[in-house]
Amino acid sequence: MRIDPVKSDEEQVSEDKNSYSSFEPSVISEFRGRLPRDRDTQFGIVVSRFNESITRDLLKGCLETLSLHKVKKIDIAWCPGAFELPLAAKSMISDNRYDAVIALGAVIRGETYHFEAISNSAINGLLEVALRTGVPVALGVITTDNLEQAQIRSTPGPDHKGKEAALAALEMSDLLHKLPHNRTNVPDDEPI
Repeated sequence: MRIDPVKSDEEQVSEDKNSYSSFEPSVISEFRGRLPRDRDTQFGIVVSRFNESITRDLLKGCLETLSLHKVKKIDIAWCPGAFELPLAAKSMISDNRYDAVIALGAVIRGETYHFEAISNSAINGLLEVALRTGVPVALGVITTDNLEQAQIRSTPGPDHKGKEAALAALEMSDLLHKLPHNRTNVPDDEPI
Protein backbone atom coordinates (compact mmCIF):
# COMPACT_ATOMS: atom_id res chain seq x y z
CA MET A 1 0.00 0.00 0.00
CA ARG A 2 1.47 3.33 -1.01
CA ILE A 3 1.24 6.24 1.42
CA ASP A 4 -0.22 9.38 -0.11
CA PRO A 5 2.10 12.20 1.08
CA VAL A 6 -0.71 14.73 0.51
CA LYS A 7 -3.02 13.12 3.08
CA SER A 8 -2.53 13.72 6.77
CA ASP A 9 -1.62 10.77 9.00
CA GLU A 10 -5.12 10.85 10.49
CA GLU A 11 -6.83 10.74 7.08
CA GLN A 12 -4.64 7.84 5.96
CA VAL A 13 -5.21 5.82 9.18
CA SER A 14 -8.98 6.42 9.03
CA GLU A 15 -9.06 5.28 5.41
CA ASP A 16 -6.97 2.19 6.22
CA LYS A 17 -9.15 1.18 9.21
CA ASN A 18 -12.14 1.00 6.89
CA SER A 19 -10.32 -1.58 4.73
CA TYR A 20 -9.88 -3.88 7.77
CA SER A 21 -13.49 -3.68 8.99
CA SER A 22 -14.33 -7.37 8.41
CA PHE A 23 -11.11 -8.66 9.98
CA GLU A 24 -11.10 -8.92 13.78
CA PRO A 25 -7.98 -10.67 15.14
CA SER A 26 -7.12 -10.58 18.81
CA VAL A 27 -3.79 -8.80 18.27
CA ILE A 28 -2.59 -6.73 15.33
CA SER A 29 0.60 -4.73 15.09
CA GLU A 30 0.84 -2.43 12.13
CA PHE A 31 3.97 -0.55 11.16
CA ARG A 32 3.90 2.23 8.60
CA GLY A 33 6.64 4.46 7.32
CA ARG A 34 5.86 8.14 7.32
CA LEU A 35 7.71 10.99 5.80
CA PRO A 36 9.91 11.98 8.76
CA ARG A 37 9.37 15.25 10.52
CA ASP A 38 11.99 16.76 12.80
CA ARG A 39 14.13 13.63 12.99
CA ASP A 40 17.89 13.79 12.67
CA THR A 41 18.46 11.76 9.52
CA GLN A 42 21.45 11.30 7.27
CA PHE A 43 21.23 10.09 3.69
CA GLY A 44 23.80 8.95 1.18
CA ILE A 45 23.27 9.43 -2.54
CA VAL A 46 25.23 7.55 -5.20
CA VAL A 47 24.99 9.05 -8.68
CA SER A 48 26.15 7.74 -12.04
CA ARG A 49 28.20 10.15 -14.18
CA PHE A 50 27.20 8.28 -17.36
CA ASN A 51 24.29 10.19 -18.95
CA GLU A 52 25.17 13.02 -16.57
CA SER A 53 22.75 15.52 -18.11
CA ILE A 54 19.96 13.19 -16.93
CA THR A 55 21.46 12.14 -13.60
CA ARG A 56 22.13 15.76 -12.57
CA ASP A 57 18.41 16.46 -13.04
CA LEU A 58 17.55 13.34 -11.02
CA LEU A 59 19.89 14.55 -8.27
CA LYS A 60 18.38 18.04 -8.30
CA GLY A 61 14.85 16.70 -7.76
CA CYS A 62 16.09 14.28 -5.12
CA LEU A 63 17.88 17.02 -3.16
CA GLU A 64 14.88 19.36 -3.40
CA THR A 65 12.63 16.64 -1.97
CA LEU A 66 15.04 15.79 0.88
CA SER A 67 15.37 19.49 1.67
CA LEU A 68 11.59 19.88 1.71
CA HIS A 69 11.50 17.15 4.36
CA LYS A 70 14.25 18.83 6.39
CA VAL A 71 17.06 16.35 5.74
CA LYS A 72 20.22 18.34 6.42
CA LYS A 73 22.95 15.66 6.36
CA ILE A 74 23.54 14.36 2.85
CA ASP A 75 26.67 12.86 1.30
CA ILE A 76 26.88 12.47 -2.48
CA ALA A 77 29.22 10.04 -4.24
CA TRP A 78 29.66 10.13 -8.01
CA CYS A 79 30.64 6.89 -9.76
CA PRO A 80 31.40 6.18 -13.43
CA GLY A 81 28.16 4.45 -14.40
CA ALA A 82 25.08 2.51 -13.28
CA PHE A 83 27.05 -0.73 -13.09
CA GLU A 84 29.17 0.75 -10.28
CA LEU A 85 26.22 2.02 -8.20
CA PRO A 86 25.81 -1.13 -6.05
CA LEU A 87 29.45 -1.14 -4.93
CA ALA A 88 29.35 2.58 -4.16
CA ALA A 89 26.10 2.11 -2.20
CA LYS A 90 27.56 -0.82 -0.25
CA SER A 91 30.68 1.20 0.56
CA MET A 92 28.59 4.10 1.87
CA ILE A 93 26.48 1.75 3.97
CA SER A 94 29.53 0.05 5.49
CA ASP A 95 30.24 3.37 7.17
CA ASN A 96 27.07 2.66 9.21
CA ARG A 97 25.83 6.24 9.50
CA TYR A 98 23.14 6.48 6.84
CA ASP A 99 19.41 6.03 7.38
CA ALA A 100 19.13 5.24 3.66
CA VAL A 101 21.07 5.42 0.42
CA ILE A 102 19.54 6.65 -2.82
CA ALA A 103 20.92 5.36 -6.12
CA LEU A 104 20.49 7.60 -9.18
CA GLY A 105 21.39 6.58 -12.71
CA ALA A 106 20.17 6.51 -16.29
CA VAL A 107 20.53 3.59 -18.66
CA ILE A 108 19.24 4.34 -22.15
CA ARG A 109 18.70 1.51 -24.63
CA GLY A 110 21.18 1.24 -27.45
CA GLU A 111 21.49 -1.21 -30.31
CA THR A 112 23.18 -3.99 -28.32
CA TYR A 113 22.47 -6.30 -25.40
CA HIS A 114 24.55 -3.96 -23.22
CA PHE A 115 21.38 -2.13 -22.04
CA GLU A 116 19.85 -5.27 -20.49
CA ALA A 117 23.12 -6.39 -18.94
CA ILE A 118 23.81 -3.03 -17.27
CA SER A 119 20.18 -2.45 -16.20
CA ASN A 120 19.79 -5.90 -14.66
CA SER A 121 23.19 -5.83 -12.97
CA ALA A 122 22.66 -2.41 -11.42
CA ILE A 123 19.14 -3.03 -10.19
CA ASN A 124 19.80 -6.54 -8.88
CA GLY A 125 23.02 -5.35 -7.25
CA LEU A 126 21.22 -2.53 -5.45
CA LEU A 127 18.54 -4.94 -4.26
CA GLU A 128 21.19 -7.31 -2.92
CA VAL A 129 22.94 -4.48 -1.05
CA ALA A 130 19.67 -3.51 0.66
CA LEU A 131 18.81 -7.11 1.56
CA ARG A 132 22.28 -7.92 2.88
CA THR A 133 22.70 -4.76 4.94
CA GLY A 134 19.16 -4.00 6.06
CA VAL A 135 19.64 -0.38 5.02
CA PRO A 136 17.11 0.96 2.52
CA VAL A 137 18.52 1.55 -0.95
CA ALA A 138 16.02 3.60 -2.94
CA LEU A 139 16.00 2.93 -6.67
CA GLY A 140 16.31 6.06 -8.77
CA VAL A 141 17.86 4.31 -11.77
CA ILE A 142 15.80 4.96 -14.86
CA THR A 143 15.90 2.55 -17.78
CA THR A 144 14.41 3.95 -20.95
CA ASP A 145 14.24 3.23 -24.65
CA ASN A 146 15.40 6.71 -25.65
CA LEU A 147 16.69 10.06 -24.44
CA GLU A 148 13.26 11.71 -24.61
CA GLN A 149 11.80 9.18 -22.13
CA ALA A 150 14.77 9.75 -19.81
CA GLN A 151 14.23 13.51 -19.95
CA ILE A 152 10.54 13.13 -19.08
CA ARG A 153 11.46 11.08 -15.99
CA SER A 154 14.18 13.49 -14.86
CA THR A 155 12.57 16.91 -15.30
CA PRO A 156 10.14 18.48 -12.80
CA GLY A 157 6.71 16.95 -12.94
CA PRO A 158 4.68 13.94 -11.82
CA ASP A 159 7.08 11.36 -13.31
CA HIS A 160 10.29 12.67 -11.69
CA LYS A 161 12.16 9.55 -10.55
CA GLY A 162 14.69 11.41 -8.38
CA LYS A 163 11.85 12.80 -6.31
CA GLU A 164 10.17 9.38 -6.11
CA ALA A 165 13.42 7.76 -4.93
CA ALA A 166 13.85 10.40 -2.21
CA LEU A 167 10.28 9.85 -0.97
CA ALA A 168 10.79 6.07 -0.93
CA ALA A 169 14.04 6.47 1.04
CA LEU A 170 12.35 8.76 3.58
CA GLU A 171 9.43 6.41 4.06
CA MET A 172 11.54 3.23 4.27
CA SER A 173 14.04 4.73 6.71
CA ASP A 174 11.19 5.72 9.00
CA LEU A 175 9.53 2.31 8.68
CA LEU A 176 12.72 0.41 9.49
CA HIS A 177 13.28 2.55 12.58
CA LYS A 178 9.83 1.47 13.79
CA LEU A 179 10.20 -2.26 13.12
CA PRO A 180 11.51 -4.44 15.98
CA HIS A 181 14.55 -5.68 14.00
CA ASN A 182 15.77 -3.09 11.52
CA ARG A 183 19.19 -4.41 10.51
CA THR A 184 20.24 -7.78 9.14
CA ASN A 185 23.61 -9.36 9.49
CA VAL A 186 23.78 -11.82 6.61
CA PRO A 187 27.36 -12.90 5.94
CA ASP A 188 28.55 -11.92 2.47
CA ASP A 189 29.07 -15.54 1.38
CA GLU A 190 25.58 -16.80 2.35
CA PRO A 191 22.70 -16.68 -0.15
CA ILE A 192 19.75 -14.54 0.77
